[in-house]
Amino acid sequence: MSGVDVITFGCRLNTYESEIMRAEAEKAGLNNAVLVNTCAVTGEAVRQARQAIRRVRREHPHARIIVTGCAAQTEAATFSQMPEVDAVLGNEEKLNRASYRSLPDFGVAAEEKLRVNDIMSVKATAPQMVLHIDGHVRAFIQVQNGCDHRCTFCIIPYGRGNSRSVPMGAVVDQARRLVESGYREIVLTGVDATSYGGDLPGQPTLGLLARTLLRQVPDILRLRLSSIDGIEADRHLLDLIAEEPRFMPHLHLSLQHGDDLILKRMKRRHSSSDALAFVQQVRRLRPDVSFGADMIAGFPTETEAMFANAVRHAEDCGLSFLHVFPYSPRPGTPASRMPQLDRALVKERAARLRVTREALQRRHLDRMIATRQTVLVEMSGFAHTENFTLVEASGLTPRAMVDVEITGHNGKHLTMQLAAARAA
Repeated sequence: MSGVDVITFGCRLNTYESEIMRAEAEKAGLNNAVLVNTCAVTGEAVRQARQAIRRVRREHPHARIIVTGCAAQTEAATFSQMPEVDAVLGNEEKLNRASYRSLPDFGVAAEEKLRVNDIMSVKATAPQMVLHIDGHVRAFIQVQNGCDHRCTFCIIPYGRGNSRSVPMGAVVDQARRLVESGYREIVLTGVDATSYGGDLPGQPTLGLLARTLLRQVPDILRLRLSSIDGIEADRHLLDLIAEEPRFMPHLHLSLQHGDDLILKRMKRRHSSSDALAFVQQVRRLRPDVSFGADMIAGFPTETEAMFANAVRHAEDCGLSFLHVFPYSPRPGTPASRMPQLDRALVKERAARLRVTREALQRRHLDRMIATRQTVLVEMSGFAHTENFTLVEASGLTPRAMVDVEITGHNGKHLTMQLAAARAA
């Protein structure tokens, strides 16, 4: 192989950073290299990264393999001890051109491979300019990094550091460049995006940032948020939901559970009633909104009744999309030291929660039939509606925005036909 290839695991923020990594590595003169940008959310994510590294070495025996990302930050020794790995970079180092100029030679000892500093010492997030997101028709912009909260199950603050925000002007500049490059949809992303601005002068909020972005970059046709914590939603954000048609009617919520005692043991900042009240408030403001959410099954001490509360909560909130995680103990987190459930039970509850997910998704898809929607066509032959519902769109041009009429669904995605032209 030649050039720099990047393999990305995990979140949209990683996807955004992979573009920065590729550009910085190429500018540093790196060649014949594979950068593996890892995720640490679950043990399965780490396992998949290790598996990918071994596969890359088999397929490209002479390439240089550099591992980075959250799992590299939190489990640096795990990756440096792999014989397939040539270097390990931390989450801060992966964005710096100098890191790729000072890589060790092939075949060095594990400790010489490491370029991982204390992420907690990082106090600011430097603005990074990206003009292209490989393989995506929507563009991601990092507005925030890190997290000041310490949920008992989560290792990510130790991979990302404390919360730090990108100045508003830099976000506006990035959005303007991306729109000029042809992107019609922008997604604001971060580790804890709703904490945006707390470390900036004047403490601007995420809602104010989004409002300012749409005002100063009028050619943005669609604006989304990657994931939010409803308890931190500010007045500007709620006003935007109610009043701005370019702000897309879909929110992905970090719920994690629906039982109040489990939420306390997770050290979450909301109760189930808080989450339900937020969903109901947003629906009053924007009736066409849809909600997705992350939920964990099999958290330590979870009883059958507590699990039933989680299922009921997902139904009460009327979620359209549900990302189910079987609980995965992450070394070093408080939850990993709590009484654990049997792994078979964890997997069984996750499977049952996925059945609920499928029923909720089918209910949402049923409601979409016979509606008229504007979709943004992806590279994959699918498209997304404004409320982020997937539509089969084979034969349509990627990046096109098209009016369609929804004709049905297969339980996973919608089917459509092109809509008749609207009367003048």
